[in-house]
Amino acid sequence: MAGWVNFMRRRAGDNYIWRNDFQFGDWLDYRGEDARNPNPVTNRELIATAFFAHSADLLAKAADVLGCTSDARLYADLADQVKRAFVNEFVTHSGRIGPNTQKAYLLTLHFDILQDDLRPAADERLVDEIRLGYYHLTTGFVGTPYLCLVLSRYGYSDVAYDLLNQENYPSWLYPVKLGATTIWERWDGIKPDGTFQDAKMNSFNHYAFGAIGDWLYQVVAGIKVDPDKPGYKRVIIQPKPGGGLTSARADFDSMYGRIESNWNLNKDKFNLTVTIPANTEGEVYLPAQSMADITEQGQALDRIMDIRDIWQEDANVILTLGSGTITSPPGCIEFHHIQEIIEEHVYEQQH
Repeated sequence: MAGWVNFMRRRAGDNYIWRNDFQFGDWLDYRGEDARNPNPVTNRELIATAFFAHSADLLAKAADVLGCTSDARLYADLADQVKRAFVNEFVTHSGRIGPNTQKAYLLTLHFDILQDDLRPAADERLVDEIRLGYYHLTTGFVGTPYLCLVLSRYGYSDVAYDLLNQENYPSWLYPVKLGATTIWERWDGIKPDGTFQDAKMNSFNHYAFGAIGDWLYQVVAGIKVDPDKPGYKRVIIQPKPGGGLTSARADFDSMYGRIESNWNLNKDKFNLTVTIPANTEGEVYLPAQSMADITEQGQALDRIMDIRDIWQEDANVILTLGSGTITSPPGCIEFHHIQEIIEEHVYEQQH
């Protein structure tokens, strides 16, 4: 990766803006007949420079983990220089980024390029663009994976769910409504009028837009890796129900064993089952205004064994759970040892 980042550094030149080479940009982004903005295409040098900053940032973090201190400082400084150049080139004082497209905002926000004081304005502009487009996305291969993640990160999971549930072109459900059972290469592999895109490039089994699966795992199911303890040594479970969904289930086979999040809404109760592998710990976020909202047969959570810590943070009660074997009476929270490698934690929130 160092060779690739060094190549970008050479090609970007002294001003750190990478514009000298051919770039695909946000390949196959939406270019519809919207009178408000008929060609919402993000300029390629903005995209290339954003990924230059992100790549240098990733390389610095990798070097730090590996104990390569001088390399970590070198590439962290490079990332900072590229970010400053990006802001000077593409960002106004009011938070407008480049051509005011979804892609411009979400890349800048996801890669942490903006200074803190400009991020709220940029995120509001992103949401405004989505709403003005009647809750349609306009991103392509490069931008789509980050769109819903950025919305949820900044408190707009409701807008992310609106995009997920959109049935008209362009959207994830548009092909589903036309009978698709695989991910298409184009948003309109079959056009709204029933005709096909160019057969020379119109795959009906193409992963790129299926990157929404990352958001489904991280936000809908709520399975996340803790960046401070990578490799799922500590598992974060933080599902965010919405969009009219009444249940969701996902599992992931980590190097320590299977991780599972399984929730359902039953009238006025939210039920969550979590599987945490042995030799790890879980940090579980429960949507509740106070710890008193969550009980186990009328018993306070701080009296339940194997909960290492409990605290309140905004509208969440957070539990730190460790591995072990405990069986408690049936109720809102149950602990079971399964195949000697996992723990299952079930809770029920009373509203």
